[in-house]
Amino acid sequence: MARTDFGDKVNITTATTTVVRTGPGALMAIIVNAAVANGTITIYDNVAGSGTLIGTITYPATLLANHNVFPYFCKVTTGLTIVTTGTADITVVYK
Repeated sequence: MARTDFGDKVNITTATTTVVRTGPGALMAIIVNAAVANGTITIYDNVAGSGTLIGTITYPATLLANHNVFPYFCKVTTGLTIVTTGTADITVVYK
């Protein structure tokens, strides 16, 4: 039987604040499809780009690799908001 509980996804490709989910749920993973030098990905348990910080992924001035997977597998209670700087191409997997 195939697994069907992997979650939903959203692709973010600009420097922006993205409300991924409102209400309780889970952040499964962030996949960096194409990184950007000096870029950041800031993750909040909130419906805004502030509040309870889950984590920050920071890329150095000289990139080492693309296609990084950051598994989180954590619950969110208020919502899930991602703030990106630079033009990185990321996929957020959530439930």
